[in-house]
Amino acid sequence: MSEEARPQLRRQVLLWVQFDGGEFCGFQKQLHDRTVAGTIEAAWLKMLGETVIARSSSRTDAGVHARRMPVLIRTDKDIVARGLMLGLNSFLPSDLAVQDAVDVPLDFDVRNDAVGKRYIYRLWVAESRAPLWRRYAWQVRGPLDTVAMQEAATQLQGVHDFSTFRGAGCVAQSTVRHIRRVHVDASQLPLVQIEVDGNAFLLNMVRIFAGTLVDVGRGRIRADAIPAILAAHDRTRAGQTAPSHGLTLDEVFYGPAGARQGLDYKNLLAHMDSAR
Repeated sequence: MSEEARPQLRRQVLLWVQFDGGEFCGFQKQLHDRTVAGTIEAAWLKMLGETVIARSSSRTDAGVHARRMPVLIRTDKDIVARGLMLGLNSFLPSDLAVQDAVDVPLDFDVRNDAVGKRYIYRLWVAESRAPLWRRYAWQVRGPLDTVAMQEAATQLQGVHDFSTFRGAGCVAQSTVRHIRRVHVDASQLPLVQIEVDGNAFLLNMVRIFAGTLVDVGRGRIRADAIPAILAAHDRTRAGQTAPSHGLTLDEVFYGPAGARQGLDYKNLLAHMDSAR
């Protein structure tokens, strides 16, 4: 097909979606499994008769939830964004909904324009089960030393090589990341929340953070051992990968639309060298 005959993309729409991940096999579309992307694409097709591809800033594992996840759709339909939101919600299941929809420039990249993400991992620290939290928090039979957990969490902040904290199968070209904040909130016991804010994340990284911090809280790992664990570049030195159902993608942050904000690993490594 010649360039003259090729259909021209008219618009991109950014959907902000929320979902309970318990019955989804992650975000990325799969042939035989129920996924967030596949469900959105199917709803769009039913509503508008148009085949689209749902893209996001990252993939989520099976069982992981999202409070506000960006999903980019390229479309030729001219329905106003609010109409798309309302229409899609009438076709989507009860565990997935569009919270907002906005038009974005054609050069906006949902993945590379992201400048940061915030995850929240929830623990239910009690001997008794909590049925209302069973889908959204990992039950840990306490007690946990949350002061020691916060001491360890603080040492995870900054620019580091996080190869110790990446899951098997991670294909990231670099394991250097900038983690801006790791905070352990024990103000609502028995619910404990671990908030992690960073520029990007490796496979299972936040879940391994959570498993490691729980081991610190139980006294199995010393809080001051985190620098040595980071330096080891050895997955076996960190704690377990915490269960997926305790993790929620809380927010994804963007800079100016269309301005490439991808990771600059060279500068990150230079920053690490200068900090030593």
